[in-house]
Amino acid sequence: MTTSESHESRLKRIRMRAWRRGTKEMDLVLGPYADAQLAGMAAPALDAFEALLDEHDQDLMRWLLGQETGPTEHGPLLAALTEFAQARFRATR
Repeated sequence: MTTSESHESRLKRIRMRAWRRGTKEMDLVLGPYADAQLAGMAAPALDAFEALLDEHDQDLMRWLLGQETGPTEHGPLLAALTEFAQARFRATR
């Protein structure tokens, strides 16, 4: 976040990054999570989510599917994303 960027602008930018990924699969995981969670996140959580968005989609997918263990700094957020995605999947069944 730049010092001149408003909180609302930051949320909008992060939401756009979450929805406009390199793969549709990650759009469908990160975008809805951003829509549901961003507004309630404190600055450190927003920083963590932005750092996660800097990762490659292929890595994120392997981490979220449990094929590989992600970096420890992303551990809590990856767990929250996995739980969120699984809950959404169960709700559509």
